[in-house]
Amino acid sequence: MSVIKKLLISLTLFLMASSKSHSVLIDVRTLEEWKSGHLKGAIHIPLNIISEDINKFVKSHNEEVLLYCRSGNRSGKAKNILDSLGYSNTINLGGITDASKLEKLEIIKN
Repeated sequence: MSVIKKLLISLTLFLMASSKSHSVLIDVRTLEEWKSGHLKGAIHIPLNIISEDINKFVKSHNEEVLLYCRSGNRSGKAKNILDSLGYSNTINLGGITDASKLEKLEIIKN
């Protein structure tokens, strides 16, 4: 694991510990990936439509938004998109396996 990834995970853990719970947990993978398994309590908004659909699920630009995908790449892109739209509390949890461990949430299958 890279030094940067370790730092990001440490920062994420710190931020999560300092807040009581997240407001919105979003899976930005494809529908097929979502159906193969997703985190309990997550909302599915594919990366390609996140800028259009985010306001349906996140009411405040200050609300905490946790993002994950398969590896962390698309959730990083989603974070950049949301940040550019004025959302100020977005966190890239990385891939689904890392996000599951960090959030202590099971991966459920449809």
